[in-house]
Amino acid sequence: MGRIARMAGGTVASAVDALAARARRAGRGTTGNDPGGGRWQVVTVDRTPDEVRPDGRWPEPLRRLGDAVQVRVRPAPGCRGTELAARPRPGRVPPGLAAHLVGDDPGAPVRAALRQAKQLAETGEVLRADRPAMDRAGPPG
Repeated sequence: MGRIARMAGGTVASAVDALAARARRAGRGTTGNDPGGGRWQVVTVDRTPDEVRPDGRWPEPLRRLGDAVQVRVRPAPGCRGTELAARPRPGRVPPGLAAHLVGDDPGAPVRAALRQAKQLAETGEVLRADRPAMDRAGPPG
């Protein structure tokens, strides 16, 4: 094999390695240490693990997803609350995930449930945006 062919072969091999590493970082690849095969979605909640899981039960938004998601809780680094993480289980479809078939984001229901669980733990309610001014009762203008 000529010198140029050897150089090109090395360049292609390093490019393939770089693409594989990039796919793993993006969560598209799985490793042997990741039997679930899905990407973890994580939020940091400014509460203790006992406050995030009162009575040992998951917050209601995560319970709605049922056994279609895997959930874990652990102390956040630097004593900054609790990390609440969830990911879809392989072979199970969380409610709302069927939208993926029409091109929507398959992780959206998991992220929404985590966001709502964080709000419930920190404020006691799921926060909602105000209605637009045009929809509110009151004097016009």
